[in-house]
Amino acid sequence: MSEGRGGLLSAGGIISIVVGATELIAGGMMLASSLLDMPIFPPGCGLPGGFPSFQHVTSLGMLGESMSIAGIVLAVLGLLAIVGGVSAVRRGSYGLSLLGAICALPSGALGVLAIIFVALARGEFGPGPDYD
Repeated sequence: MSEGRGGLLSAGGIISIVVGATELIAGGMMLASSLLDMPIFPPGCGLPGGFPSFQHVTSLGMLGESMSIAGIVLAVLGLLAIVGGVSAVRRGSYGLSLLGAICALPSGALGVLAIIFVALARGEFGPGPDYD
């Protein structure tokens, strides 16, 4: 086992865990904001670029339902990214580790890095099952 590959796998797993925690928190906040009719932004707060400040998700009709669904999806992706990241750090299952890295993809560049690092470290997981 080379140290470079072990470092890549650990880095991919840690990135998956950090991104997964961020996705889980953001998804939970989106869901809570939608279900509890809480303001998304403080009253009077305008968004950069001249966008209007939406006061309540539910006052926008379908946007409230969309926010609930998006929050659930993001939270599930975050949970899977965390589980996959832990699997990568422990050198458990390659498939689960790769799934976790893929679930980190909504974060953009960090998700791509997690996928690349886990994929490059495939040899760290040992031989797979024999299907002869």
